[in-house]
Amino acid sequence: MQNNKQLFLNFIVVLLLINNISAQTKQINQIDSLMNHYSQIGAFNGNIVVSKNNKIIYNASFGFTDETKTRKLTTDYKFNIGSITKEFSAVALMQLKEQGKLKLNDKVSKFIPELPKWANEVAIADLLQYNSGIPNVNWKSIQNDKDLFDGLKLIDTLDFKPGTNYDYNNNNIFLRQFIVERLTGMSFKTYAEKFIFKLCKMNSSVMTPFENEKNIAKGFNNNLVQDKTDLSITGGTYLTTIDLLKWVNCLHSKKIVNKKSLFEIGQQFNLEETQSALGLAKYKNGNLIEHLHDGRAGNYEAILVSNITKKFTIILLDNNYNGKVFEISDAIIEKLKK
Repeated sequence: MQNNKQLFLNFIVVLLLINNISAQTKQINQIDSLMNHYSQIGAFNGNIVVSKNNKIIYNASFGFTDETKTRKLTTDYKFNIGSITKEFSAVALMQLKEQGKLKLNDKVSKFIPELPKWANEVAIADLLQYNSGIPNVNWKSIQNDKDLFDGLKLIDTLDFKPGTNYDYNNNNIFLRQFIVERLTGMSFKTYAEKFIFKLCKMNSSVMTPFENEKNIAKGFNNNLVQDKTDLSITGGTYLTTIDLLKWVNCLHSKKIVNKKSLFEIGQQFNLEETQSALGLAKYKNGNLIEHLHDGRAGNYEAILVSNITKKFTIILLDNNYNGKVFEISDAIIEKLKK
């Protein structure tokens, strides 16, 4: 009798496993069909990875490496991730905070005293939540990091009192990077490579400026015109879908910053349609449960959608902008629910 019970239990376990495998195979086929559709109608040219229950279930490439359309993409190609790169400067500041080298209420002038008087009013927390009041970059005069810093020194007044309004602009990001450089004595690029990319085993990730890198997907528009060459400024990040997935897993597992830091960089200014340093982050009892961030740079577009509770992550990297990555990721989420 005991043997019969054990056999029955084993049969049930095997049956459940078969059902789970069958369900996942169906999901993978549905995702593949969906991606082929978007590729065929010209709405997606890029790479995708989908992870579920901590395993990659779908990893594919669609389309071409550049505007000539002579070479097909492969999964080892790197894409500019646009605004998602802003997560790295935020994490760098939190790492330094954990080391006791700064506080979120420290003013910018503490680290860069040669900036104008407004730096006495702007705190690091303001840079993280884009409520500093610092005007945006005057891109017409920018060629390199020195130009960015000189532009900050030319700012006379803030657009609003820090902490009273919201303006999502890149001067907040460059100031984060400059503060990291002052505190560490190294370029932000070197810091990111050593204390972020290396720690998270993001072995193929590169940060601007760089030269002669292999497997860089080139941005291009629907008229087959390639994007302009990147300016020689620090902070733009090119990586593979797998490396971005490594980043998400590293961040969410709190290997690179602790739980408190992960919570703090996910806080956003109290207005509608604002973003945190992590884009859109949702928490429950201080624990991150959802993470959505998108980016755009020229004709590159990127999106990461991660639901920690439901244990899935979707990453789409595209080098031919068509504005469809949100639509595609939403459609994939529906497939994963089935």
